[in-house]
Amino acid sequence: MGIEMLTLVLLGCILTAFVLGAQVGLALGGIAMGVGYLTWGESMFNIIPTTVESTFFNFILLAIPLYIYMGQILTRSGIGDAMFNASQLLIGRLRGSLAISVIGVCSMIGAMVGIIGAGIMTSSSIALKPMLERGYDKKLALGVIMAGGSLGILIPPSIPMIMFASATQNSVGKMFLGAMIPALITIVLLIAYVVISCKMRPERAPLDSDNDIEIPKGYEMFKTIRDGASSFALIVIVLGSIIAGIATPTESGALGVVGAILLSILFKRFKPELLIRSGMQTAMLVSVAMWIILGASVFSNFHLLMGIQGMVSGFTRDLDLPPIVIIMMFQVIMLLLGFIIDEFIIVLMCAPIFTPVAVSLGYDPIWFGVLMILNIVIAVQTPPYGFALFYLKGIAPKGVTMMDLYKSVTPFILVQFTVLVICMLFPELVTWLPNKVMN
Repeated sequence: MGIEMLTLVLLGCILTAFVLGAQVGLALGGIAMGVGYLTWGESMFNIIPTTVESTFFNFILLAIPLYIYMGQILTRSGIGDAMFNASQLLIGRLRGSLAISVIGVCSMIGAMVGIIGAGIMTSSSIALKPMLERGYDKKLALGVIMAGGSLGILIPPSIPMIMFASATQNSVGKMFLGAMIPALITIVLLIAYVVISCKMRPERAPLDSDNDIEIPKGYEMFKTIRDGASSFALIVIVLGSIIAGIATPTESGALGVVGAILLSILFKRFKPELLIRSGMQTAMLVSVAMWIILGASVFSNFHLLMGIQGMVSGFTRDLDLPPIVIIMMFQVIMLLLGFIIDEFIIVLMCAPIFTPVAVSLGYDPIWFGVLMILNIVIAVQTPPYGFALFYLKGIAPKGVTMMDLYKSVTPFILVQFTVLVICMLFPELVTWLPNKVMN
């Protein structure tokens, strides 16, 4: 069977499995083994032990449970709420201030958790109810939470960035640095959209003293600023330890866990069951993630061994198109994949195939990796089947329909798409900082 026909068979099987509601990781691994057995025979199963070893014993991937555990401790201890209150205090009484706070704080909470699903669910549990209670437009409230929570994979430390670096043998620190300027641009443009839209339509964000958040005074103000600034400082320390070369991503994850526990003790928010509940939630998230990673890795390795990378390289070469057009084609493919699969699988399936082709065309792998992450942020929010939409629907209050979600995310997706285009046209926005800091 030729690689072209094999690719069509694999994609057809994947779509069928998803339509039938099969578990993603098991479906990908099972399809790869089934088709591989029919193609290679029993030698196909030699891929399994090597894939398990590279997946479960990869030192970089050990950072995943540590970052998730850090995020769970911070959010469950109430420090996430403190960040929200501190941000609101900093912004003050401004129309749309609550929505602006949500974008900034949900971005940071998403970064603590490191994956889109957990980031959006954590962010919405903290911020959605206060916004609706204060009379904010429902579509605005849903949209800013979706946009802010999904940015967690663009703001370091990001789990998909770690997975990209592991799959393509690139520097995690450079990936983190490369994403910082695009993340900052995205946050600024999202805030600008909120301010302008609330200015043009004041009813979207009521400015009423009865609905406004109460500004704390005295010791309460000090406590709010202390808690919010300390949790933000922890994230900076975790990221800074990687950039400065003091710690590996895995070691910085362990540093973050210890720091989160110390903060909860210092601020008298620590309870023994905090560690247990955070650990159980982390174990559940990590176990699901690792099954997906294993299944997707088996699928990706089988496809690579069958020659998909050579097929893609030959196809792009035969098209005789400008290199930037090839990069745009890759972006469209990943955007379409986001309709049916989550961020982990997109990275694991596309990074080993597309990145070598991008490098052969003369592009920086860090730049291409950040474009991939920007694309995934958009893809998983895109109707009709973006995974992030269903995460938010699962925790939204009664009365919120899928159509409400589709309408709420559209303007924010356009803002994020604008950032993707800007970074594609001006690669220096991605490459300048990692080259400057890490030479």
